[in-house]
Amino acid sequence: MELPIDHFRLLGVSPSSNAEEVLRAFQLRLDRPPKQGFTYELLAQRSELLRLSADLLSNPKERQSYELALIEGSSGLDLSSNREVAGLLLLWESKASFQAFKLAKKALQPPQAPALGSGRESDLTLIAALSCRDASIDEQAFRRYASGAELLQEGIQLLQRMGKLVEERKTLESDLEALLPYRILDLLSRNKEDEKSHFDGLSLLEDFVNKRGGLEGKRNSEKIGGLNQTDFELFFLQIRKFLTAKEQSKLYLNWYRRGSEDAGFLAAFALVASGFSYRNPELLQEARKYLRNININGFDPMPLIGCLDLLLGDVKQAEARFRSSSDEKLKDWLDNYPGETLAALCDYCRNWLKKDVLVGFKDVEMQNVNLDDWFANKEVQEYVDQLEKKGALGIAKAGFSFLSSLTPEQQLENNLSKNLGEKADLPMPGGALDEILKEKSFKSRLRSKEAFLKYDLVKNIISKYSSALEFIKNSNFKFFIVNRPIYTSALAFTGLFIIGTSIGILTQRKPYENKNLTNIASSEVVKTDEIKTNDNNLSQISNNKERSNLNKSIPLISLIPSDQEIQFLIESWLKGKADILNGLESQFLSSVARPSLFNRVLEQRKRDKLLGQRQIIDTNITSIKIVQRSDKRIAADVELNYQDKSISSSGEVLSETVIPSLKVKYIIGKNKNNWLVVDYISGN
Repeated sequence: MELPIDHFRLLGVSPSSNAEEVLRAFQLRLDRPPKQGFTYELLAQRSELLRLSADLLSNPKERQSYELALIEGSSGLDLSSNREVAGLLLLWESKASFQAFKLAKKALQPPQAPALGSGRESDLTLIAALSCRDASIDEQAFRRYASGAELLQEGIQLLQRMGKLVEERKTLESDLEALLPYRILDLLSRNKEDEKSHFDGLSLLEDFVNKRGGLEGKRNSEKIGGLNQTDFELFFLQIRKFLTAKEQSKLYLNWYRRGSEDAGFLAAFALVASGFSYRNPELLQEARKYLRNININGFDPMPLIGCLDLLLGDVKQAEARFRSSSDEKLKDWLDNYPGETLAALCDYCRNWLKKDVLVGFKDVEMQNVNLDDWFANKEVQEYVDQLEKKGALGIAKAGFSFLSSLTPEQQLENNLSKNLGEKADLPMPGGALDEILKEKSFKSRLRSKEAFLKYDLVKNIISKYSSALEFIKNSNFKFFIVNRPIYTSALAFTGLFIIGTSIGILTQRKPYENKNLTNIASSEVVKTDEIKTNDNNLSQISNNKERSNLNKSIPLISLIPSDQEIQFLIESWLKGKADILNGLESQFLSSVARPSLFNRVLEQRKRDKLLGQRQIIDTNITSIKIVQRSDKRIAADVELNYQDKSISSSGEVLSETVIPSLKVKYIIGKNKNNWLVVDYISGN
């Protein structure tokens, strides 16, 4: 056997070592033999090989000849058969674990396999087990997790075949299970040309989630794959950006059929993203089936189903969905919207698509949501015409009653469900990963719908009502709704009434509407001064916070941080992030957040700067509760009073969000000597 190693590495000395250093290293190696259970015969052969290397390297003449041979290209050591196992042992000790495992595995294969039950077989098997595990660890150090897992699988199969070392085999199996999430991430993140690796990653992911009992982890009585539920959600967010919408929808539908409610929610959103992005309205019909069947405590599907009705051209049905919502504040907002109801529905739908639907997919980049383009699309128009001809839209229903028993529209939807629901290969495009991957896990978004409806979207819509009125006046949507050639003589009166009403809206406004528009124009005159005043107030509040906390230390290096220290660390993160997004500098943000979070804030500021915008963020921690604590990791549930504004370079408020009670889970980790914010999950 030829070992891929020289005498210097075998003995563990540098090529520049003198004879005295060689002999000292030799003696240390003799005094420290491996203690994993090797036979006495093997250890004796090991000592003999070390002695031969020491004799050669301590003899000036022999060493000179050997070094000359190395320079001329000689490499490796030829060993007789009775010294092969000792050579493999020394190869493993010299950190050449991969080569040691491959050679040991080969030596255990027929026809050179040793006699069963012999000491040689026992020593080779033990070398294979130890070198396999070390080789896998070496691969993981270079983030080659899939390669490391393959080595562990080879070792497990070898030990099973040999029928030896049960405890060592269990150790390899445990390592393999803990490596599963990293292995999946490695396979899915590879170049798209590597189709086999991607397919293997998808298969492992599906099996992993099934083993956990769905996305919710219903079987998670113990850690599976080394992850608890919180860790799994963070892992899942990382891998979504490597999956196309088609791949995600197939996975979600399979998990949903196995009983995962969260998967049904994600499947509905994937279908909507696909249908809207690729102008395939049939998929919106399919998505409604899943939204209707979701039974999550506190989740109200009516506004979302109403958005789908709107996108399919049924305005009356959409309004009925919104008004049947259990959220009284949403209905109050709809009633008090400073414009037409259609404008409110369109604004809500646009924001929903942009913030919740068209995110989290690999194959479709984030786009500006343009409803004009959607309704102007030929395929969309033809599909809605088909629905109308079948009497599927609310405009053809007597009395505009949309909440009655089974309707033609529902029959059509059920037919679509039968045709499409059983196909696992739906053409599913999607959207890009945006803020949902940076700040929110899929489960936190399920829990944060109520806050979303009450605060974020509503405030943004109200702040932009004047643009909504302009949309109603100029968009193709109303043209699309009014000018569809499907009305029969039985509906002639209704059709003429709708057309006349629409033309009247476009050509004339009521006196009180003109008065409202005048008031809107007047209010814009003072808006800039109000913005400056509010900006100054927010800046003063932030400066006061900073001054009050100067006496506290950053970075946080306490061995066991107190609750107050954890709160100050989170406040420092919020303050530093707010400063950077406002176009200022922060001297301490990199000392309180891990590099990936810090870089994420810089990238967000870079995008805002390119758009000529900045953000003013004001937060106030109202409560904090430490829910998990260890030597390396702390989790805290924090309740915030949150407010932000997006400001253009001219001082115009582009959007505004006010959330009186925002709940965020912060993950604090220890990096060497100091504690850092490593991640956070927003939502109720």
